[in-house]
Amino acid sequence: MRADYHTHSTYSDGRFLWSMCEAAEEVGLDAIGFADHCNVSSRERQQRAKHALGFNLDITYERRREAIKGMRERFDIDVYDGVEMDFDSRDIDEISAFLDEAGFQYAIGSVHHLEAVNVHVEPYFARKSEGERADLVDQFFGEVVALLESELFDIAAHVDLVERNPALRGFATDDHYHAVAEAAEQSRTLLELNAGRVLGEYGELHPNRAFLEVLADYDIEFVLGTDSHEPGEIGERKEEIEKFVTAHGLETVELGL
Repeated sequence: MRADYHTHSTYSDGRFLWSMCEAAEEVGLDAIGFADHCNVSSRERQQRAKHALGFNLDITYERRREAIKGMRERFDIDVYDGVEMDFDSRDIDEISAFLDEAGFQYAIGSVHHLEAVNVHVEPYFARKSEGERADLVDQFFGEVVALLESELFDIAAHVDLVERNPALRGFATDDHYHAVAEAAEQSRTLLELNAGRVLGEYGELHPNRAFLEVLADYDIEFVLGTDSHEPGEIGERKEEIEKFVTAHGLETVELGL
């Protein structure tokens, strides 16, 4: 693993730029990409959520870009200026306009919300009936397909993110996996092998192994991302990704940055 395209800094919910760069350099990476969270939806609930979280890269991306220039001078690795956009198919026009304006080196698209609630919030989804949860997982994968079809992004992150939530886990089907694989096969957007919960309760990479078996039938290639928010996560997640890629012979690529 030469480059980690998916890390976060204090410009969203991660740690200082310098500490993340230092950790990346120490574990032997040639490049680190900062893909801080960003939401540009005009819908009221999404506006309230990003204000409560303090996610404001839509306002501060130029300031972060100047800071990244400083990191390039300070460290002997490439430092990339990326973004992780919240994707909702209702916001395509706003996302497109912002990405055109901001001019990031690359953009990651992620489906993070169902019914305007982050998919990690277990109590909210646990109150739903089994049928409702199955419908919500179906909606999630429909949004992932829409993300890939939008052609707005270089990378699609954690395309089975719902599996992190025990209340939503296990509702994904082969039909969902095939729908995503078919969309990915036709899209310029690359899928990501994401290590965000590989050492946590979930204990798997995204996509999970059953999903990867389907994607292999379509010869889908992957970029690699640790989804690290803290310096110490980079090295341990890098190691897990490398072991998995070697063991399963996955095809990986790097962005032409």
